[in-house]
Amino acid sequence: MVEPAHLSLHVPEPAVRPGGHPDFSNVKIAKAGAVPRPPVDAAAEDIRDLAYSIIRVLNRDGEAVGPWAGLLTDDELRTGLRHMMTLRAFDARMLMAQRQGKTSFYMQHLGEEAVSCAFRKALKKGDMNFPTYRQAGLLIADDYPMVEMMNQIFSNEADPLRGRQLPIMYSSREHGFFTISGNLATQYVQAVGWAMASAIKNDSRIAAAWIGDGSTAESDFHSALVFASTYRAPVVLNVVNNQWAISTFQGIARGGSGTFAARGLGFGIPALRVDGNDYLAVYAVACWAAERARRNLGPTLVEYVTYRVGAHSTSDDPGAYRPKTESEAWPLGDPVLRLKKHLITRGAWSEERHVQAEAEIMDEVITAQRKAEENGTLHAGGKPSVRDIFEGVYAEMPPHLRRQRQQAGY
Repeated sequence: MVEPAHLSLHVPEPAVRPGGHPDFSNVKIAKAGAVPRPPVDAAAEDIRDLAYSIIRVLNRDGEAVGPWAGLLTDDELRTGLRHMMTLRAFDARMLMAQRQGKTSFYMQHLGEEAVSCAFRKALKKGDMNFPTYRQAGLLIADDYPMVEMMNQIFSNEADPLRGRQLPIMYSSREHGFFTISGNLATQYVQAVGWAMASAIKNDSRIAAAWIGDGSTAESDFHSALVFASTYRAPVVLNVVNNQWAISTFQGIARGGSGTFAARGLGFGIPALRVDGNDYLAVYAVACWAAERARRNLGPTLVEYVTYRVGAHSTSDDPGAYRPKTESEAWPLGDPVLRLKKHLITRGAWSEERHVQAEAEIMDEVITAQRKAEENGTLHAGGKPSVRDIFEGVYAEMPPHLRRQRQQAGY
């Protein structure tokens, strides 16, 4: 009788660690324009391959090619480029403000700007996003005032949330931006529930759920997929795979599924992977998924393959867990530079115009920052009233809260 071998636990390892040579050879990139565009009513089992490939529109020469191309005009592309440049400039100023002690916390979008900025243009007024903390582009691309965003970051007297949320956890019903939750993955089940409610009311509005690769390991992610698939909720289920959670590489959360998109197939949900650094590809896939939801065809799971260039947050040091030169080796490039190159190739942009736009945008961001700082920052100027802590908790304030407010002097 053969003695059974001792069991051993498998712990996924990143391809390279600090001090090593960055390697993305495991990222299989399809040729631009090579992935087919299926009918919007395609069944999940008929487009299974799309959960393992990567939809791309822009090729290495800056040309838009293939069946997913041709949806945006030059004016729309220039607007999209400006949105991404604005988000990048906004990030730079707010990161500096955090280092100067004007706010306690900030999270950048560097390298991921195309995902949220392009997706927002595929939605209609009344649709609702249930975002994480790295989708501020949804607000920027919908012309939400930067001064209001900065007021929230500084938690000053003009903060629209009255100091009741952490910095960068925005909320705007008017702009289809559901209040951000710091408890990750909760927004996934909320989005599905909101979409189900819209369907129950015979409404026309759809929802979009957002989650990072690391948070797909949370049970809420899987619960949301159960309800979305069972009730064919009109929702787009977005997974932003930027390769890293807070300090663990994406293989930990992905496990043995191959891709994050493939997880949708087990629930009978059509699933696609898209080049998250290709503005045109993100927009095209977002339109396809949104149309499915609007036509009552149910949910779609979309994985955006991108890369988090900066730290997870101002509280993180990525040098402790990934090579410092890793971003330079990322094969899908910079979303801003790629769209810039495309517009120049089309004769709709130039190097000179780009430099001018950078200066214009930075001036707009700095002007907005000065206005916000007039309302106060973390350690200077006006603050929300302590009274606001007690407001908005219940429709009618119960006696115990009224007593606590009085004890606080309000």
